[in-house]
Amino acid sequence: MTPSSIVARSPARIAVALLIGSFTLGLPSAAAAEVNPLLAAVGAPSGLVLRGSLRARVESIGGQFRPSAPDSDSLLSTRLILFGEYDLGPIRFGGELRDARGYGQKHASTAGVGEVNALEPLQAYARLDLDGAAGEGSTGGLTAGRFTMEVGSGRLVGRPDFSNSVNSYTGARLDLKSAAKDQLTAFWTKPSLRAPADAAGIRDNKVEWDGIQHNIAFFGASGVKSVGAGVSLEGFGYRLAERDRADQPTRDRRLTTLGARLLRPAADGRIDFDLEGARQSGSIRLSTAPTDLRAVTVRAHLIHAEVGRKFATAWSPRLSLHLDRATGDDSDPDRYGRFDALYGSTRSDFGPTGLYGALTRSNLDSVGLRVEAAPSKRLDGFVMTRALWLEDRTDSFAKTGVRDKAARSGRYAGTQLEGRVRYWLVPKRLRIETGAAFLAKGRFLETAPNAPATGDTAYGYLDIATEF
Repeated sequence: MTPSSIVARSPARIAVALLIGSFTLGLPSAAAAEVNPLLAAVGAPSGLVLRGSLRARVESIGGQFRPSAPDSDSLLSTRLILFGEYDLGPIRFGGELRDARGYGQKHASTAGVGEVNALEPLQAYARLDLDGAAGEGSTGGLTAGRFTMEVGSGRLVGRPDFSNSVNSYTGARLDLKSAAKDQLTAFWTKPSLRAPADAAGIRDNKVEWDGIQHNIAFFGASGVKSVGAGVSLEGFGYRLAERDRADQPTRDRRLTTLGARLLRPAADGRIDFDLEGARQSGSIRLSTAPTDLRAVTVRAHLIHAEVGRKFATAWSPRLSLHLDRATGDDSDPDRYGRFDALYGSTRSDFGPTGLYGALTRSNLDSVGLRVEAAPSKRLDGFVMTRALWLEDRTDSFAKTGVRDKAARSGRYAGTQLEGRVRYWLVPKRLRIETGAAFLAKGRFLETAPNAPATGDTAYGYLDIATEF
């Protein structure tokens, strides 16, 4: 079957057939608890890992906050993932195929490569096992090829699950974990350029494989050390070096990001926390124009502080307080202050992406309160509210594109309320999820020169996903 014949098929038929087939495979059996149905279907040979998932989502937004987008929009998307890895002893070979498609969005929709990346060979790698290399009981590996990755909290290098497509990298990665759970991660990569990048290609679900960005080098390391009482300390450093090429003008970013994280995961009956900070330095051009050859100094920073408590009662409720700051760019022509979130994911901190995705780690001050609960092993959910301000009133706010260079619209952007509920219809096989976000726009998002007069923003989605 060719890519063009796949594109020509009805998306509804493909989604329904796969969901029904996966649901049938997922019906309870004694073996299903140990071997997933896809692996069982090929005889579960020794050394082979084989799994997949299919998700269908419908989402809708009204009261758009972006200046150049439809006031309202809807999208039906599907995401199919097939992953395999074969262990030949000291070496493993792995690959992942991902097919992400979208349908029904408006002509000027904001749906992009985060939602559409059809028939993409996302991973193809070889991994050399290094178990014992860091001492007795240690584990690890050296991976080379094309792969995805999440480092630390995922705020700067992440593999988000909410998005239909994610970043991949070509290069090498070293992972080591000691018997005491201390960890070291180091990598050198060339990030992929996700495609298609044009609006027509997105609308048509064009099959266009991602290319390697040879003009960008992204490398770094992270080390995690256990310091006792369930607390771990992480230190990390990343370098992004970018240059122009004929078909891809850039801002010639040369960014060094150094940071640390102190973490105590949530557990029943105790205080937990997640404290992370990063400082960014280097140089950048202020535009991608070929005539702009002047680089300015970068000085930016990021702070995330979260403190919570999980109660050892029915429903396992957890209450947490959140504070986030990411700098914006001021009016100084010789300095650039907007924090670059690199390849991080935002869902866990800032709400759903997709057609929404208002918040990111740039020009943001925020305080939030979150309540989450899990009434059973099948059911969990949370609600969260955030008050939002601009860190710098002359820069565009977060990911909205709304800006007042004259700083007459103030700093208050509004309040975001979001929530999510998930339920396993068939444990470990079939799950339904629904969520919503409401952005009550503040003075800035109502009065800035390019702010759309669309009222408050409302967004909702419904997922059904199967794992096989």
